[in-house]
Amino acid sequence: MEAHKIPDNLLQSIFDQIEARTPKVRVTYALIAINVLVFLVMLTQGAGLLHSPNDIQLNWGANFGPATQDGQWWRLGSAIFLHFGAMHLLLNSIALWDVGKLTERMFGPWRLLGIYLIAGLFGNILSLDIQGNEAVSGGASGAIFGLYGALLIFLWRERDFIDRREFKWLFGGAVGFSILTITLGFVMPGIDNAAHIGGFIAGIVASIIFARPINARAMPMRFSIGAAVVVLLASTALLANLPAPKYKWSDELLLRAVIGGVVFENQAINRSWLNLQNEQNQGDLSFEDLAGKIETDITEPYEGSFEKLSQLPKDPNLPSAKTLEYWLELTQAKKNKSEALVEDLRKQNQ
Repeated sequence: MEAHKIPDNLLQSIFDQIEARTPKVRVTYALIAINVLVFLVMLTQGAGLLHSPNDIQLNWGANFGPATQDGQWWRLGSAIFLHFGAMHLLLNSIALWDVGKLTERMFGPWRLLGIYLIAGLFGNILSLDIQGNEAVSGGASGAIFGLYGALLIFLWRERDFIDRREFKWLFGGAVGFSILTITLGFVMPGIDNAAHIGGFIAGIVASIIFARPINARAMPMRFSIGAAVVVLLASTALLANLPAPKYKWSDELLLRAVIGGVVFENQAINRSWLNLQNEQNQGDLSFEDLAGKIETDITEPYEGSFEKLSQLPKDPNLPSAKTLEYWLELTQAKKNKSEALVEDLRKQNQ
């Protein structure tokens, strides 16, 4: 029996069939635009062009165990659209443009968006499970790896209807890129390989959920439902076994806010002290008057600051724990010295 000869342009024919029934929605370009827009807005809010400090990323929704597990689960989604510098954004945008256009033509725009989000979310969950306490993470790479996983499954299912050379070039290129990038993730520091691997696996499964064969046999509905159940169960299992966060992010934010207020109050107390010194130098105050003003303008504010600081969480794992300890010692020492000065002034007055 003679084998059926596949025309060289059959891959383009497949694309033509897809586009004939696909709305003209360029989700790939929209996703790139969103990533770029978020980055530009972050630049206006203090983010660095080449690298952004972790605090900036956390303020914008990066994934981090103590913050995400402190009730801010939305970070699993927001982290997909954050980038730590222009090079990070550029590399992810090029990869998304390359694989996104092809995958969008194969699956359609809204299925591509579903794969992108599922892969990004699952990748961030796995990242949280493996390194949630150790790293602040963000970026579109987990979602992009999901598109590569979905692309591979689509090509494999349609392989009998694609020119052999086209199939080898597309399938081999996607496999090579995925293996090379994941391998580099184990070698180079600062790469969230857990998000890459999790996104890649989730993209493979999501391609079954959103399967849209052109010439291959239609995916049975039970397979799509089963794949959705797998993603849901795997995500639930990972979330149920997350490592305990080292501290609560809300406690850290409370420390920073209160300490910042105490610093501002300390500056005001210093100005009050200079004013009292000027009044005393002019000879307008008696010992008793000076003692009373020191008590009101110096001692009582320090006592109030010390009480506010004393009520803060004392978790030594908090990043601001040492700063809290410093200001507790400082305010108590200044309060004690001002009390002693008041006592000495009143003795001299007597």
